[in-house]
Amino acid sequence: MAEHHFSYFTEIEEHFQRARGTGLFLMSPLDWALVEAWKNSGIPLEAVLRGIDAAFEKWRAKPSRARIQMVNSIAYCTQAVAVEAQAMAEGTPANAASPRKEAAAPFPVEDVRAHVKRNMEGLRKAGHEDLADSLAALNLEELYLDLEQLEQRLTAIEEKLIARLRASASDEWLFETRRSLDLQLKAYRGKMSADQIAMLERQFLDRRLLDAAGLPRLSLFYLGTL
Repeated sequence: MAEHHFSYFTEIEEHFQRARGTGLFLMSPLDWALVEAWKNSGIPLEAVLRGIDAAFEKWRAKPSRARIQMVNSIAYCTQAVAVEAQAMAEGTPANAASPRKEAAAPFPVEDVRAHVKRNMEGLRKAGHEDLADSLAALNLEELYLDLEQLEQRLTAIEEKLIARLRASASDEWLFETRRSLDLQLKAYRGKMSADQIAMLERQFLDRRLLDAAGLPRLSLFYLGTL
């Protein structure tokens, strides 16, 4: 597993902000869901970074009258990211001029302990004692030597939590959440395939379920990002 594997979200957020060139950029719930969909689909980080560069190069090449609105969502880069991912899979990155980023150093075990402890406390506070106990039972000293296995265990616990929240959500809440996503996706649907939209809808719903319940993301991908 590459050392920068778990900095996926941070790398993308910072790269998009630099490419946008307008100071602070805060990712929206749609942006987070899209990046998570890319991550879960196995889209390489480098493909996303190259796609962001390519999308902004194309945007800046437009006549000034066509650039009245600034790019305000990572979703704008969806097609370019798909092109780069396909090109990388074929061994010929389409935007090969983009530099490779150096892998970041892996986070220390103390950060992992703090992340798990914080999430365990959040679960207990919300009444999910069994899931908190599952976190407490993890041998972090041993699993730190195999972060991929640790991530799989955290993800399994998180999936149980999300399934529980989904089952208890009201039909009205689910309807309003999906309608909110539809409104946000309106400008970008033409850039996505049906499979991409389906995965994005799932990630968006999962994030909103956890946010509504005030519960944390357990995955190491969120270590230090929230």
